[in-house]
Amino acid sequence: MNAARLFLALEFAAYKHRHQRRKSGDQAPYINHPITVARILANVGGVHDEDVLIAAVLHDTIEDTETTREELIAAFGTRVCEYVEEVTDDKSLPKAERKLRQISHARELSPGATLIKIADKTANCGDLTHGPPADWSKDRLLEYLDWAEKVVSQCATVNEAMLTRFRAVVAEGRRLLG
Repeated sequence: MNAARLFLALEFAAYKHRHQRRKSGDQAPYINHPITVARILANVGGVHDEDVLIAAVLHDTIEDTETTREELIAAFGTRVCEYVEEVTDDKSLPKAERKLRQISHARELSPGATLIKIADKTANCGDLTHGPPADWSKDRLLEYLDWAEKVVSQCATVNEAMLTRFRAVVAEGRRLLG
């Protein structure tokens, strides 16, 4: 594992997301989210693949910042960029269509992108359970958990520990939300 390359990705993502905040109740800096996704991969999934961990840190850069495909390839290589692109929503589509596409597209993801997708949904469900946005109703939170389950259910089983953690986070969310 090239730690310097991972730190470069963290620095790149922190810069790209520098003006963004999470929707959570505490408005945490956005960079906390990709760090959490990479941590879940490493600590829960036992993932050591450098490109997967780097792509996890960068997974929202194309979707949520002005980052280009060419920037990612130049800085981190084609494989990292491909993982990021696989998990990137097309923001030109209406939200409802994007959500449906995530479900149908999940079964087509490469193993590396599948790991990132499951870690991302795990992090999001945990964040929504423990620090939901102030304007989200209980029903909207439960709908998100249901939708995330549909996405993950379509993912190939590439890491049982990751799936187990995802299911536990969703179950906790349902229990806490009533």
